[in-house]
Amino acid sequence: MDFYPPSLVRLIKHLSRLPGIGEKTAVRLALHILHSSDQDAKALSESILEVKGKIRFCSKCFGLAETDPCRICRNTSRDNTIVCVVEQPSDLVALEKSGAFKGLYHVLHGTLSPMNGIGPDDLRIKELIERVTQGEIKEVALATNTNVEGEATASYLAQLLKGYPVRVTRIASGVPMGGDLKYLDEVTLRRAMERRESL
Repeated sequence: MDFYPPSLVRLIKHLSRLPGIGEKTAVRLALHILHSSDQDAKALSESILEVKGKIRFCSKCFGLAETDPCRICRNTSRDNTIVCVVEQPSDLVALEKSGAFKGLYHVLHGTLSPMNGIGPDDLRIKELIERVTQGEIKEVALATNTNVEGEATASYLAQLLKGYPVRVTRIASGVPMGGDLKYLDEVTLRRAMERRESL
């Protein structure tokens, strides 16, 4: 990297700190920015500053928003008796894109992971319980990932919510559409068999 001027090296270092961006990709991005027009480079820097200045967490669901509450929580056509619990704002976006869910959300901002020092107090669990105690919610749908941490978090929440008058559900998991059985792992196949349905 000593071959590049210091200002370009700084840009490469900053870009390489982004998740999933290695040094080679950071160099390509930096050179692309360098060769782009001043107007495009300025628009990129302004959009980064705008995101940093405007985006916050919704005080109800803890999703990403520019207004508080967010547009989903403000939407009166949504079913406010069901809350879908997800790990990250990106999970909320994935569900919204699918169009399969018309209720409200609650973003935990992570999963329980004792090995990494993440316990219940590090997630938005207390806020979920506060929402449930308000009495409007009738169902909590747990949509955490099906990895070890996601399953542990879902189990913990299910146990925690047993003392409240809400139905606790878990999203189904198993064989994906178009999936080939011989390429699936044993846990996915076992879960698919355990959760089979009548036709």
